[in-house]
Amino acid sequence: MTVKNTSLKRILSTKGLVLFGLAYMVPLGIFTTYGQVTVLSEGRLPLAYLITIITILFTALSYCHMTRSLPLAGSAYSYVRTLFGSELGFLVGWAQILDYLFIPILNYLVIGLYLNEVFPDIPSDIFILAAIISVTTLNIIGVRVLTSVNFILISSQIFFIVVFLFLGLSDIELNMEDLLRPIDISSGTTSSLFSSAAILCLAFLGFDAIATMAEDTDNPKKNLPKAIITTVLTAGFLFIIISYVGHLVYPDWKNLIPIQDTAGVYISEFIGGAFMAKFFLATYLTGVYASAMSAQTSVSRIFFAMGREGVLPKKIFYRLHNRYKTPFIAIIIVACLSLTSLKLDLNLVVSMISFGALVTFTFVNISVIKLFIVDQKKYQALDIIKYGVFPLFGIFMCIWLWTSLDSTAFRAGVSWIGFGVLYLLYLTRLFTKPAPSISHDEIEEIIK
Repeated sequence: MTVKNTSLKRILSTKGLVLFGLAYMVPLGIFTTYGQVTVLSEGRLPLAYLITIITILFTALSYCHMTRSLPLAGSAYSYVRTLFGSELGFLVGWAQILDYLFIPILNYLVIGLYLNEVFPDIPSDIFILAAIISVTTLNIIGVRVLTSVNFILISSQIFFIVVFLFLGLSDIELNMEDLLRPIDISSGTTSSLFSSAAILCLAFLGFDAIATMAEDTDNPKKNLPKAIITTVLTAGFLFIIISYVGHLVYPDWKNLIPIQDTAGVYISEFIGGAFMAKFFLATYLTGVYASAMSAQTSVSRIFFAMGREGVLPKKIFYRLHNRYKTPFIAIIIVACLSLTSLKLDLNLVVSMISFGALVTFTFVNISVIKLFIVDQKKYQALDIIKYGVFPLFGIFMCIWLWTSLDSTAFRAGVSWIGFGVLYLLYLTRLFTKPAPSISHDEIEEIIK
């Protein structure tokens, strides 16, 4: 199969990007870690989400600045490579692959686990394989199809959320003390709260995924920043209100300890009986499926960008389908790697995602300071706040959350970075030559 050109189709609008980001995040994805993080935060899940959102907003603003200046498919990888050189860019891209590659694996794992609960006679591996094949097919066909599918899947989740909130709030008769308990910072330890917030970072990876679609986007310098902020605020509001109502309806978080993995089903059944539990399963799994589609799309774009620069084999990763103009080989490779979901442990996957996400967020904030303060010398008072103070706060919060992750995340993440360093040594022949990259003129041509 030959490829006539290597330009992605610029067809995504702000609406399409927001749908893409929300599908990646999964509005009902709050229930993936609802039980675990509710227990870890000692019944303060809404407060943990609020801390995470504050961190994410500062980082999201940095993404907005970078997408206006460098609307490239590689997102954080492309920003760091352009500003700091190909070696550091490669290592950040390697960390970025960590969270993007494991998000679809996480989704496939969840699909297999939940469907096996509903249909115990069918092995979970069958459901995982079916999901991987169908998602890969839709990704090769293209993002225009994904936008239509995402709209349907997100709409079903929003409908469930409305019913969930209505049923939950209709039976609540609480005093002020009960209303404040889910956001009472003094009702547990600070360390458990920040450990919870660190884990919840994986729930907001959708805004970073939007940035990877820069070369699929019409008028990216305008549409990308709008979509990033809209997605973060929308998802953040939904996560806080759902978790807050969930805690009001069922405040006895210690009782969730034995059923942490299926807390979403339990809470839904507690609110609306068996029908609500089945309704939750149906909408939740469709949301996870939508996230798998968006996640596989995003990581294929990162592979595409790294292939373009020769960091990964160009003949394999820098190829587009002749008809659909999608990086079909990269998509198929992601599908093959996703087969590890047949064997991996759920907790390990979550830890890997969180580690990679926080490393990526940190370097995007650093890139803003380098581009606007150091390189462009924007020293006016407002510029110092926008391009200096805000990114510094984002860096501080990301590092704080990063150090709050458990030891499993550190061991897995450091091991992954170690493999990346070894591969970089191979690419540079022990740093005797520069890592592969593209020229400034080629970057300008892509942006145009």
